[in-house]
Amino acid sequence: MPTLLTFPGQGAQRTGMLHALPDHAVVTHTLEQASDALGEDVPRHDDAEHLASTVSVQLCLLVAGVASARALLEDGPPAHGVAGLSIGAYAAAVVAGALSFADAVRLVKLRGTLMAEAYPRGYGMTAILGIDVGQLAPLVASVNTVQTPVFIANYNADTQLVIAGSDDAMARVSELALAAGARTAQRVAIAVPSHCALLDDAAARLQSAFAEVTVKRPTLRYFSASAARELRDPVRIAEDLARNMALPVRWHETMLLARAVDMDLAVEMPPGNVLTKLCQPLFPQAVALAEMRGDSVRVLMGRAQDG
Repeated sequence: MPTLLTFPGQGAQRTGMLHALPDHAVVTHTLEQASDALGEDVPRHDDAEHLASTVSVQLCLLVAGVASARALLEDGPPAHGVAGLSIGAYAAAVVAGALSFADAVRLVKLRGTLMAEAYPRGYGMTAILGIDVGQLAPLVASVNTVQTPVFIANYNADTQLVIAGSDDAMARVSELALAAGARTAQRVAIAVPSHCALLDDAAARLQSAFAEVTVKRPTLRYFSASAARELRDPVRIAEDLARNMALPVRWHETMLLARAVDMDLAVEMPPGNVLTKLCQPLFPQAVALAEMRGDSVRVLMGRAQDG
């Protein structure tokens, strides 16, 4: 049965995440490639000071995802599909052969810069757990105005949702959600209001940059968490990558699709296990590479391949 590689988004970052990558020639080469494309030493971006920056967070997640996947696939059985949440889509596109790594590094730096410049302060994202979209949507609609913008941004699971918007608006929705029975309303480590209309202008500017980039037909199955469908057309993939910062994340639907087309083993790239927890109710096997030895994961991939 096929293996799906998953790539996390912002909020999964950890201090020292690039320095914690395995001692592997492919990892070293990937770090060197990223530094060459960026024109500076990329591993410097994983300390606490840098990770306060949206740009550094996104670069570190891209590099960690690509380096880890390359090392895993270099010595083991193949993967068959990829899916990335938010910035993770860029790592997924690189591993699927749709986007060159050097182009991805430059685009991700621009993406992070555009997002940070659009909303340098007073905005962010909050996870709302324990109520479903039918309960949360009216609460968001009751608060959302031009002065207090707030939107549902991530549909991670039936009762695991994320809102994005201004600090005041999110605080009010959180109060209402907790009163309506939500288990938790917690700010996440994302300093911009991703995956909503507030980033439409920034996404349009990033889309213009894709005119200078070649996107190819993927060699692995590429599942878009924005469209909740498999994409093959390079033009459509480029548009999806450029626009995903302003589009809701439909992770739960995407995983349902991947499972429906017989993806069996889901392997999450470092640094964390957020996507693994979301996958576990749907997949017979879901593991986080950050929590297992690489050779153990390769054994699981081999079994999935044989099965």
